[in-house]
Amino acid sequence: MLSIDLKMRRGAFALDVAFDAPTPGVVALFGASGSGKSTLIDLCAGLLRPAAGRIELDGEVLFDAGRIDIAPERRAIGYVFQDARLFPHRSVAGNLRYGERRARARAATASFAEIVELLGLGALLDRRPHQLSGGERQRVAIGRALLSRPRLLLLDEPLASIDRARRQEVLPYLERLRDRFRIPIVYVSHQFDEVMRLATHVVLIDGGHVAAQGGVTDVSRDPALRALLGADGAGAVVEGEVESVDGAGVASVRIGTGRIALPAERARAGWRVRVQVRASEVVLATEAPRGVAQTNLLEGKVVGRALDGPTSELIEVDVGGPLLVARVSAQRAAELGLDLGRRVWLVLSAAHVRGGFPGDAPS
Repeated sequence: MLSIDLKMRRGAFALDVAFDAPTPGVVALFGASGSGKSTLIDLCAGLLRPAAGRIELDGEVLFDAGRIDIAPERRAIGYVFQDARLFPHRSVAGNLRYGERRARARAATASFAEIVELLGLGALLDRRPHQLSGGERQRVAIGRALLSRPRLLLLDEPLASIDRARRQEVLPYLERLRDRFRIPIVYVSHQFDEVMRLATHVVLIDGGHVAAQGGVTDVSRDPALRALLGADGAGAVVEGEVESVDGAGVASVRIGTGRIALPAERARAGWRVRVQVRASEVVLATEAPRGVAQTNLLEGKVVGRALDGPTSELIEVDVGGPLLVARVSAQRAAELGLDLGRRVWLVLSAAHVRGGFPGDAPS
């Protein structure tokens, strides 16, 4: 368990954050720029000192105001910054070996060869940082941190400084890291697609305070998240299982009692995946649509209604376990009679459904 309860003031900004998150796993700190996310992990690393509070990791207290304050170098924490911060005069192998030399007397997370294989660094070992892409530099920085044998890995927006194409290149490697090693990770981001794919626990930070926390599927429907993302962010993240992948690289994913189609060239049958469905991209009907393919047509019942501004409502639908959300006008909701328990059908646009597939990294 990672337990955080910290207070700190820097000028006019006040941080007052408390949460407990299960370990191992990826705790995502999500929020707008300036909300206090980076300050919080600097406190965890011991780079800043809080005015009051406590940090405890898996039963060991790292900080307890006035009593315990373990020095940063003794906390056995790996830290990856936005800009990688590799040594420019060292090769990739040299940077990785530096992390290995800093390892304290702890059981190795993985061998040098395993880290190189995990992060796809084999062809890069003789290169210098200036010869790498932004995504490659971040993979090296992550490898260096892993080789220091950390008990906790802090990733401070590691994809923020690279373009979208490179982000999509690195994300699968981070999924591999999450799934292969039992290392607690705190991942800072203001991109929800990263959180949706990686996190096992989400903490929403807003103005230096915890606005909401919990599993990804629960937080995805929380009003606090909608407030951070805006109207277009309303929706839900659900989990499903890949049943098959056709020759065109389209995966059929079971979601509750229905199926949806997602592009995923490397997906495999049996994989558990997460799918993000925005409320604005769902068509809701009270009769089964005719002439619509059964894929991306889900049947369920209304289990919740909430106002979404003066002219629309968010309708929460149970589709056989998972919960999805549809946005309809208040007038349309009244016309359809969307009372709790009402049987409905959801038509999803295949072009707008977003999925994250574990282990889908280039070989």
